[in-house]
Amino acid sequence: MRAIQVASFGGPDVLSPVELPDPAPGPGQVVVGMTVADVIFLDTLLRGGWGQDFFPRELPYIPGGGGAGEVLETGAGVDPAWVGRRVVVRTGTGYAERVVADAGEITPIPGGLADETAAALVHDGVTALSLDRLGAPEKGEWVLVSAAAGGAGSLLVQLAVDAGARVVAAASSDAKLALARDLGAEATVDYTRPDWIERVREATGGGAALVYDGAGGPLGTAAVDAVADGGRFVTYGTAEGFAAPDPELVARRGIRVFTPLMDGPPDRQTVDGLMNLALERAAQGRLRPAIGAAYPLERAADAHRALAERATVGKSLLLVGSRDA
Repeated sequence: MRAIQVASFGGPDVLSPVELPDPAPGPGQVVVGMTVADVIFLDTLLRGGWGQDFFPRELPYIPGGGGAGEVLETGAGVDPAWVGRRVVVRTGTGYAERVVADAGEITPIPGGLADETAAALVHDGVTALSLDRLGAPEKGEWVLVSAAAGGAGSLLVQLAVDAGARVVAAASSDAKLALARDLGAEATVDYTRPDWIERVREATGGGAALVYDGAGGPLGTAAVDAVADGGRFVTYGTAEGFAAPDPELVARRGIRVFTPLMDGPPDRQTVDGLMNLALERAAQGRLRPAIGAAYPLERAADAHRALAERATVGKSLLLVGSRDA
């Protein structure tokens, strides 16, 4: 089978197309023939060697975390009726024509929902719904979404709007801000400008009741100043490390800080519930992943470069098998 392999940690050039033997399912496992592989920013960090304490990768490895496809084989103890069904798979790999996964790591794709749409929700859909539950946006309150044109950010904009909240979206280009407006954001702010926090506070009348920090690092730390007193700050961005709010400042202002990444990954039952909900809402037209770039499998390095350069507007995917970009 064709696959992308990382033999040494480094830049995008370490993503090498290779031919590997077709995998076989073990007991309780399935083989999924991938049509679309999910690509998230975390993939680029792990490729560079970051996060070994949280997400250990043993070289060489096939990057990714799942996608969409069709069940080709089942192992012992798995209902053979799965063969031929379209599924999303959320596992520890993905950039390959065939992926082995536990039977509990696959979810049926609703009829009428495209593989690309389903694959775009594998991680970002689960993440956005989890953050939505944590932040709990309320009708009429202002919500700031930073990195609003990213895979998770663009979904958070939609979820907040669906809850009746008023959204101000922060991103780094006119194209990204235009996407956020198209998804329902009432106000937009370019967070590459030095006065972006002041602009958010002006637009929201003193600060947002809820802030989703999808950037992390210094930008995420600065975003605390965009929270209204007594508000909520949900930080999940890692592009430049974790946000580091001043504990004394947030305590003095009564801001509740949520750091879900520090709590570790959710259990499988929670993930299954959120995955099913994401697919259901997408099938109903209530959740629309903004797919901005789709590359052939062999161009995985280009996908990673575009993410690192913040050039991608919306979600990135890899098209596998006979599909063309």
